[in-house]
Amino acid sequence: MIATLSCDVLIVGLGPSGCCAAAEAAARGLEVLGIDRRRRPGEPVQCAEFVPALMGQEVETPSAVRRQPITEMATFVENQPADCRNDFRGQMIDRAEFDRHLLAEACASGADCRFGIVLRALDGNGIGLLSNGELVSARVIVGADGPRSAVGASIGQVNRQLVETRQVTVPLSKPHYATDIFLATELVGGYGWMFPKGAFANIGAGVVPTAKARLKRLVADLHSRVLDEGRVGPEVIGHTGGAIPVGGMLKPFGRLGAAQVFLTGDAAGLTNPITGAGIPAAVISGGLAGQAAAALLAGETDASGSYEEELTDVFGGSLDRAVRRRREILAVHADNQNLQLPDLRKTWIAYPEYWAA
Repeated sequence: MIATLSCDVLIVGLGPSGCCAAAEAAARGLEVLGIDRRRRPGEPVQCAEFVPALMGQEVETPSAVRRQPITEMATFVENQPADCRNDFRGQMIDRAEFDRHLLAEACASGADCRFGIVLRALDGNGIGLLSNGELVSARVIVGADGPRSAVGASIGQVNRQLVETRQVTVPLSKPHYATDIFLATELVGGYGWMFPKGAFANIGAGVVPTAKARLKRLVADLHSRVLDEGRVGPEVIGHTGGAIPVGGMLKPFGRLGAAQVFLTGDAAGLTNPITGAGIPAAVISGGLAGQAAAALLAGETDASGSYEEELTDVFGGSLDRAVRRRREILAVHADNQNLQLPDLRKTWIAYPEYWAA
């Protein structure tokens, strides 16, 4: 006989958005079960680990997870000298430690968080089949399961536009306090980066899926470039990669039978399509989803619509602009036109052209 679990809220995915949803819902007295396919929280890290200081999207990062402050952004367009701006500040964090910190808060609030468990199926009545053979029934399901969300797919919400990324971690030769951004015609639909993290640096790039085969070489070329400049060492300490949703916000709620579904973070398409920044959106949307679940189960019939409105208020403007700029640059690529420097500048937040109407 198959065992059946029941809970108020099932959270699929225990990254930042899932843990924040779990903490908020459990703190309001709900029975919360969180599951994650990974065996250990925070690993593997699929993140450049930069948390920008964005007005209206502030995220608290405990001192224990901070690795260094970022005081400026240096943007390199093709082989031009760097354009430096000191109004794009933030923190480099240890993402694995950050995830573990948020998990501890969720567990302290009373959430039951389990790792090494995969959601195998989710039927039209909201009944989930887990990889351990158990069935689970919940009144609310939160999809915090990333850009290729199984929960999102179950309600017809799929991130159809993605960027593929690759990143290596290397020794940093001397202190550096800027996020270095590299824009080039070869980096189709994305950009390159070097983000310092104390004694190390994360070097990576993102491109459209059709250019994925070039990613390894593109990142190696970028590593060689900053190595030749004497800024990093030759050793590759680690590497990672993954997909980032770049199509903008999906409808962040739906229903499966009697179960209400909320989507958060990458699953809801909240990552910025230009910068790829997703940690603030994950934390904020996760917290709001946990609050919405509690409100819904307390009898607030408009909780789902209110959740969508709050996400739109916080993220809608920036996402819409980023989607529009991304569409413009991809149209130039599709027409096989020669990209000019102004085209590249228009697609990056450090330049006035990006913010123009």
